[in-house]
Amino acid sequence: MDLGKWPPPSHAAPRSVTILGSTGSVGQSTVDLIARDPESYRVEALVAGRSVELLADQARRLRAKFAVVADPERYAALRDALAGTSIEVAAGPEAVSEAAARPAPWVMAAIVGYAGLAPTLVAARRGAIVALANKEALICAGELLLGAIAEAGGTLLPVDSEHNAIFQLFDPRQRNAIDRLILTGSGGPFRNWSVADMAGATPAQAIAHPNWDMGAKISVDSATMMNKGLELIEATLLFGLPGAKIDIVVHAQSVIHSMVAYRDGSVLAQLGTPDMRIPIAYALGWPNRIESPAARLNFATLSALTFQPPDEVRFPALRLARAALATGGLAPIVLNGANEAAVAAFLARRIGFLDIVRVVEDVVCGTASITSPVESLQQVQATDREARERAERACENL
Repeated sequence: MDLGKWPPPSHAAPRSVTILGSTGSVGQSTVDLIARDPESYRVEALVAGRSVELLADQARRLRAKFAVVADPERYAALRDALAGTSIEVAAGPEAVSEAAARPAPWVMAAIVGYAGLAPTLVAARRGAIVALANKEALICAGELLLGAIAEAGGTLLPVDSEHNAIFQLFDPRQRNAIDRLILTGSGGPFRNWSVADMAGATPAQAIAHPNWDMGAKISVDSATMMNKGLELIEATLLFGLPGAKIDIVVHAQSVIHSMVAYRDGSVLAQLGTPDMRIPIAYALGWPNRIESPAARLNFATLSALTFQPPDEVRFPALRLARAALATGGLAPIVLNGANEAAVAAFLARRIGFLDIVRVVEDVVCGTASITSPVESLQQVQATDREARERAERACENL
């Protein structure tokens, strides 16, 4: 499916931007890039979950017009923190959607998890350039989101390092010449651990990613390799290729972020240091390239680049994701919702590390209507809610 306008439209500086999820890892990196070149940007709105102090600091530094905290109980704290400024303040889910609806032509969608779906759809429906760092929005409502982008004449720019890499390499005019896409992954902190060792893994160990600085939920997904499974599903939607033409390889150094293989035998790879400011800068400046403070690769000091197939015995999340993709319908929504609930239970030390995928598989296999087609946002919401409830019960019964 087409990701948006091509050739890309030009934009006049300063570019007006909104950041949904400004206090998370991707959001903070986006703020960092904007703060380094403040004359090139105007910040319409910033949205955070609960981190009022950081949100208020960002709003002041970037001279944002509108600051929103998703948790309504944190409204008073945000109001007091920004007292004496001209920055509008609001709280709650409706305010988050209001921020997404404001007239910024460029929106960073970086709210983690399913919670980012609704505001991302709001931005898409008004024709914004949506820089998508929230893979769950595509996993749960890919056809709805891409349809909204197309109908409103907007553009979708993938920000995940893997999909951003492919976007840079993917020639839409040569789609029929593409043999396969190759998603790379570090393998996470447990790449070389045995199943027995992983059984005793703690949340602190699971979020200690060897290469990337990410939030807790995404880091746990990396440790289970569920993130690669979700990225596989996401890639089929973004680039219009079947799952059979998308490979996953473990690349421990995180230097090659993904590859595109063409039918003439050429393989194009996008390389860079493991710093999210690189793909964010690509999206923030698109269709131009802007300066990034990320460290540059030094090929003279690179000792080796290694690759190996993922072990689906030790990391069964990959198998579950491929099965959900093959099933289609509501299966990816159930997979994602159950996974988010199970990861939260693990981080709260209610279940063990290996229990995460066990819970997800139980929920996916036990959902009767899983092959039903996705028809509306209300259906997506109901399916997600049911999957989470079933996962919670499964966690309690372990």
